[in-house]
Amino acid sequence: MRVDASIFKAYDIRGTYPDQINEEVARAVGRAFATFLQAQQVVVGRDMRLSSPAIFAAVVDGLTGQGAGVIEIGMVSTDQYYHACAELCHPGMMVTASHNPPQYSGFKMVRRMPYLLSGDEGIQNLRGLVENDAFAPPAKTRGQVRPLDLSQGFVDKVLGLIDVAGLRPLKVIADTGNGMVGPILKRVYERLPVQLTGLYLDPDGRLPNHGLDPMQPENRAELERRVREEGADVGFAFDGDGDRFFAIDDRGEFVSGDFLTALLGCYLLERNPGACILHDVRASWAVPELIGQAGGAALMERVGHAFMKARLKQEGAVFGGEVTGHYYFRDFFGADSGIVPSLLVLEMLSRKGKKLSELLAPLAAKYFISGEINSKVADPQGRLQALASRYADARIERLDGISINYPDWHCNVRASNTEPLLRLNLEARDRVQMEARRDEVLALIRA
Repeated sequence: MRVDASIFKAYDIRGTYPDQINEEVARAVGRAFATFLQAQQVVVGRDMRLSSPAIFAAVVDGLTGQGAGVIEIGMVSTDQYYHACAELCHPGMMVTASHNPPQYSGFKMVRRMPYLLSGDEGIQNLRGLVENDAFAPPAKTRGQVRPLDLSQGFVDKVLGLIDVAGLRPLKVIADTGNGMVGPILKRVYERLPVQLTGLYLDPDGRLPNHGLDPMQPENRAELERRVREEGADVGFAFDGDGDRFFAIDDRGEFVSGDFLTALLGCYLLERNPGACILHDVRASWAVPELIGQAGGAALMERVGHAFMKARLKQEGAVFGGEVTGHYYFRDFFGADSGIVPSLLVLEMLSRKGKKLSELLAPLAAKYFISGEINSKVADPQGRLQALASRYADARIERLDGISINYPDWHCNVRASNTEPLLRLNLEARDRVQMEARRDEVLALIRA
């Protein structure tokens, strides 16, 4: 069948509904998934998007038509879906477009936890099957659909990762943005000795309040204001499908993902001495330097949950973090979760008896980061080559995009896997140089 090839991305399938992804495409992807993995049973969940019930029904039709049984786990967060795939030892398909705007749909696909289908391993195979109608013959007997609620097991699992009794009665404000985290967050947090104020906890595919990506300042502005005005100890934000997590400190200021990776990595090293900690190519020097000082081994990996999960398993790493709010845990099947890091932040604050701003202060005084800056460009590869030429005297790495390394500043520039953008992350040893180098590199990107 004819399908827009751009929907087959580096670590998921994603596109707009109904022009790029519709019921016909979803049915074909379901058939391709069952054919490629020769799956006997498939875990299938969905998010709250208005298109998701129809896409869910179509992909289930495709799977069962190939003879695969479907374990229907309902409308869940993506970390609940990972939990289900791991506990049941089955592959899975999650109907979600994560933090994208409401007109998007897509699939996150598990081969077997913690291994996902990616552009390198599986997604392009599905594309070939769909484009060429090269599915296995339809089954003589359709697969059966079996509903299964695993939510209580998820609650018990994540609470088992922390010392609930050791938590202080912290005041927490959590914003789930009408995404998928609200219902399960309430069930987890009602068992904690903390005071929770929830913002937009009810799933609503219309997104009546704000967007699903807390990396965008406008989507977290109300949470930051409420933390300040209400004197909360901390604010938590979650993306649309619940696999990303963001913290707001007690001053109402956004905490960068690399700083939080450094703090959580060092905290987890206290109970796992000498362990490996993963970080992505964009991370601040704070991560490898603090992990090294704490006796751990910091390992760098390319951006993307499919790659980070596989590397976590390969290295036996206890934890991994990405700048964009993905946090991975050995003890949560190697998967990323939004709720798990929120619980660990509460435990860390309780045990250390300090405000989050106090834990962050030494990092903010030493590491000066630009944050991620996006630029639309006509020729991304041409711009990357121009940067390589301009900074040819630097140590250049090409694990993911281009990383330019000097003793007193460094940056990573990489093409987005989900949008037509180049993304810049830059750091220097002082703020003046960071801002000057940031502007210099941006001028080259946007030339």
